[in-house]
Amino acid sequence: MSRDVLIIDDDRTEQRLVRAVLSENLQLGAVCTDNGREALKVLKRRGDIALVIVDLDMPVMSGHDVLEELRKHYRQIPAIVLTGSRDLQDAVRAMKNGACDFLAKPVNRNSLIIAVRNALKLSVAVNAVGSGEVSGCSGFSDLLGHDGGLETCVGLGKKAAAANFPILIQGETGTGKEMFARAIHGESQRASKPFIAVNCGAIPEKLIESTLFGHEKGAFTGAINKTIGKFREAHGGTLFLDEIGELPPEAQVKMLRALQQQEIEPVGAAKPVQVDVRIISATHCRLEEEIAHKRFRKDLYFRLNVLQIFLPPLRMRIGDIVGLAQHFAGKAAKDHSCALKTLSDEAVSVLKRHYWPGNVRELENVIYRAVALSEGDVIKARDIVFADYSVEHSDHHADGMLHVSIFDKDGALRPLKDIESDAIQKALKHCNQNMTQTARALGIAKSTFYAKTDNG
Repeated sequence: MSRDVLIIDDDRTEQRLVRAVLSENLQLGAVCTDNGREALKVLKRRGDIALVIVDLDMPVMSGHDVLEELRKHYRQIPAIVLTGSRDLQDAVRAMKNGACDFLAKPVNRNSLIIAVRNALKLSVAVNAVGSGEVSGCSGFSDLLGHDGGLETCVGLGKKAAAANFPILIQGETGTGKEMFARAIHGESQRASKPFIAVNCGAIPEKLIESTLFGHEKGAFTGAINKTIGKFREAHGGTLFLDEIGELPPEAQVKMLRALQQQEIEPVGAAKPVQVDVRIISATHCRLEEEIAHKRFRKDLYFRLNVLQIFLPPLRMRIGDIVGLAQHFAGKAAKDHSCALKTLSDEAVSVLKRHYWPGNVRELENVIYRAVALSEGDVIKARDIVFADYSVEHSDHHADGMLHVSIFDKDGALRPLKDIESDAIQKALKHCNQNMTQTARALGIAKSTFYAKTDNG
């Protein structure tokens, strides 16, 4: 099935610009409409819309009205708001109506690409939970690859599934922490109840408390409806908190109370609400260092870290690479409606020599690219292309991928603005497009970082 994006905007020029970004950078098709009423007809007629990008200020039917209809009838389809409004209340209202991102016009190409990628990941997770599937994984037997220490992790995970205490999963970006959490949930007594995943680093700081704990109608300006929050959505099941280290200090206090008392305080509520939730949290950073820098509460860390599971990076699981690569090749063949392709011995050798800074997620991208580039039924070494550097440098250390040259191809010094832009994009890639984490790592204020990316 195709993955088309529905663009709703009465500005035809903006339609063309967004459509071009989707096609050229993400290989996505697009359907365009001038108003919300026509858009709803498209949604009723087609079942293959993966994402909605909607303007707020439109004739016939406003973007806010469209978001309300999506929330009522198409909750599985994520929505990105694209608007010229600079009113914060518009952003708050849009997020409360279910929008997963809010971008100001004129839209920055890189910001749009990141927003769309994140929204499509959200779409996959929502559809998996809604259909009773778990991203292709319902238990540990469905996890691919058990080499180089993962067997130990699986043993711990099975013991944790039989208990009910909080678990902290640590590991580099792309090692499959959410998949592992889903496997724990799938083999626990809570398997028939919801698994709700939340990326703490992807939620605007002003919205984190109402997103997690819910809010009452009228609790703040823009709160036009009551929301129950992620804790109550996960009632009876498992709440997975990814990038827990990004949780703001105020939310950490409420999180601690939720863990200690099994109750939450919705924003604007007169009294707390009891919840029954199993917490699994994950992070790629060392929370001990965050505690030392007073960015994370020590008491919350001890509450979350009843059992800690460390997922080894792919470079420590060389024996898993072939099986994983073949699995992704099969997925790519199915998605592209082409014949199944096998890996040549030379291609396997190239894959095993690579350092894999992006871990399993990077391997999946490399194989998808190889399936598209290869000719015939065999993926050869020349078809294996890594991001930012070629096959012959595939055995370099991960830091090589982050190298920024001050010289151009002719040996002349590059303009400082270009060097800075290049460095920011590589830093973003290293931090998995997490702007808060990237700004912190680079030692600059978030507002300054956002300004630099918008100008990029």
